[in-house]
Amino acid sequence: MPERLLFLTGQLAKKRLAKVLEAMAPEEFTYRIHDLGVKVAALMTADLIRRRLGPPLEADRVVLPGRFRGDLGALSAHFGVPFKRGPDDVKDLPEFFGRKGFRRDLTRHDVRIFAEIVEAPTLDLEGIMAQAAAYRRAGADVIDLGCLPDTPFPHLEEAVAALRQADFKVSVDSADPAELRRGGRAGADYLLSLTEQTLDLADEVAAVPVLIAARHGDLDSLLRAMDTLDARGRPYIADSILDPIHFGFTDSLLRYAELRRRRPDAEILMGTGNLTELTDADTSGVTAALMGIVSELAITNVLVVQVSPHCRRSVDEHDAARRLMFAAREDGSLPNDYSAELLCLRGRKPFPNTSEEIAETAAMIRDANFRIEVAEDGVHCYNRDGHRVTGDPFALFPQLGVEADGSHAFYLGYELARAELAWRLGKRYVQDQPLDWGAAMDRPGEDLTQLKEAGETLKATRAARRERKRKGREAS
Repeated sequence: MPERLLFLTGQLAKKRLAKVLEAMAPEEFTYRIHDLGVKVAALMTADLIRRRLGPPLEADRVVLPGRFRGDLGALSAHFGVPFKRGPDDVKDLPEFFGRKGFRRDLTRHDVRIFAEIVEAPTLDLEGIMAQAAAYRRAGADVIDLGCLPDTPFPHLEEAVAALRQADFKVSVDSADPAELRRGGRAGADYLLSLTEQTLDLADEVAAVPVLIAARHGDLDSLLRAMDTLDARGRPYIADSILDPIHFGFTDSLLRYAELRRRRPDAEILMGTGNLTELTDADTSGVTAALMGIVSELAITNVLVVQVSPHCRRSVDEHDAARRLMFAAREDGSLPNDYSAELLCLRGRKPFPNTSEEIAETAAMIRDANFRIEVAEDGVHCYNRDGHRVTGDPFALFPQLGVEADGSHAFYLGYELARAELAWRLGKRYVQDQPLDWGAAMDRPGEDLTQLKEAGETLKATRAARRERKRKGREAS
């Protein structure tokens, strides 16, 4: 028996919602749309719903606008029916109900992220711990202490001990066997890197070694080191080294593929910094491509660095990419329509509403409040006094009538600038909401149980109105 759904909405969104649901022609549920009598659906409150939505509901589930702010648990308990937020935009309802496989599990992955603190010897203990905490928040599983040539690291043991005490997994990364020995004896979990010429160090400590070739590009040397530790029954991770573009990049990819072919069960690591750090390109796309290779070759470890300013979100991006690629591989699918985390500059569906649909909504407006939307033809700004479309928000200013209202003008300027940016880039724009930059930026926290507090510009506008009224009363 199909599930019975009740969609709660407002006057302006009702027609759009009806068109989307009609086009979906759902067979898995029947539906009814209820207009609660508010113009903007997102502004409905839990109290308003309790007052205006009388029993019986005759529904198995109630779907609210995605931007509804209120206690869903309290509403569910009050009506005895589950209440659920839908998508922010009604045009995303097909994906919300899984019509294109959009709702996928992105909680799983099989890749361990080593995040390197490349300047560890130059940082004090407090600085190392702060950087490690930031990397862990971004998704790192192992904190890699990068040692520097000809740079003393007298507090290496102390750093390893402090990180372990704080429940970090730790690796020590050095070309100096003495530093690796110190790190291993201090309790490091991994050592980067050993060759067939330094393998005896692996017998002195419990840390898992990462193996590399004795000479760059010498895959046979790496394989010999792997065979030696296999014979000893020792675990290890193999790294055949990713080279930069124009300096052996393609050959290094082929080397990883050959390593996997010749050692189908080996645990492998790929360091991605030679591409992300040394290529003038946004790292989200570079990372996605590299993690696709990692997924195909069943590589389960990546070493990530964040040194160059354009790589400042590299750990976050690797975390998003490993989840995306794992989900797609498990589904036997392309990594497409799973997540927008790596679509940092542009969106797949930037303009959910057509110009004609926006015009229909604009014709219904009977108040002076400005609404802003974005479509293929530009930025739309409308209220009861008119519907304006432009690619240059500066051209709108003479038409808005806010010259004497500084706070309102400031607000509109900010929103129109954001809308223009979204239009030019091809990103989704929602009035009063920050643009979504995916993994490139932390999202601001938000309490979904209550509406946002009025912003400073709205407070200033209200204060100015009260002041004008006060002066008017005094004058009379």
